[in-house]
Amino acid sequence: MWFFSSTCKSKARLIGKTVVITGANTGIGKETARDLYRRGARVILACRNLDKANEAAEEIKKVPPSRPEREQFQGEPGEVVVCKLNLASLASVRECAKELANSESQIHLLINNAGVMMCPQEKTEDGYEMQFQSNHLGHFLLTLLLLPKIKASAPGCRIINVSSLAHNRGRMHFDDLNFDKGYVPLAVYEQSKLANILFTKELTRKLKEAEIQGITTYSLHPGVISSDLGRHLNKTAFPGARTALSLIKFFIKTPELGAQTSVHCATDEAAAGETGLYYKECAVATPGSHAENKEDAARLWTESLKMVGLPAKENLAELLTAIETEILPSFS
Repeated sequence: MWFFSSTCKSKARLIGKTVVITGANTGIGKETARDLYRRGARVILACRNLDKANEAAEEIKKVPPSRPEREQFQGEPGEVVVCKLNLASLASVRECAKELANSESQIHLLINNAGVMMCPQEKTEDGYEMQFQSNHLGHFLLTLLLLPKIKASAPGCRIINVSSLAHNRGRMHFDDLNFDKGYVPLAVYEQSKLANILFTKELTRKLKEAEIQGITTYSLHPGVISSDLGRHLNKTAFPGARTALSLIKFFIKTPELGAQTSVHCATDEAAAGETGLYYKECAVATPGSHAENKEDAARLWTESLKMVGLPAKENLAELLTAIETEILPSFS
């Protein structure tokens, strides 16, 4: 396990708060859900495989965090429910968002945690590269479709995008976002993780521009985690890649430690006054220079709207009105 990992120090309870976590049936998503559930939150596991999600929900209820004596875990736990979400299907994203918008009276936290890494070349049913859609486009659409509900639940709402240190080497290939001209698994992953941060930056700017208050945004690097995220490495990196990782196990975090920065961004009292920043080891950090490119952030927003089929509006407030009154009701 990683010897130098920071842990979330917040003792905040989340009674009355509703949290949506994507990909919460395994890895750091499940550990984030376990922590927030023990703090009293209603936690919705938004997952592709409902059987695995239901198994994870039962485990979360039965097995406490490794240090259940900590003050924030005292008192009654919250609730755990599941919702089907396949980020590789925009139809599934729309269906999930409509279900949550109709079933939940409030949504206070959205943690965009799910992802894939360096998978073999594959297109989604929507025709987009798998990593770019699963890691960015699906979360982009989900966030915007849920944003009217989050806005109505403010103040005290947070949107958290789980990125990676891999963003440092990422570049936005706007002339070939799908890498149709030559698929390079690592470069595609790096692009998608850079997109997570650029999306966070532009969402922050648009919230401010539209004078929408009470919603703060975060992106983060969780660390190098021992999880099934690297299940494709033997095929797309080099034979034995996963075995090689096991040889440096002392530099790899457990999923529980990997969840700590997500939990920090979701609960920390000081972080409630911060927005649009990047975090690692439960503290503000400086992202790579390409993640600070405002032109790329604006262009990514525009391109993403086109790719997920949302209209370009003068400002975010107009888009949210259209989503709430026209777009969500139109989904079958």
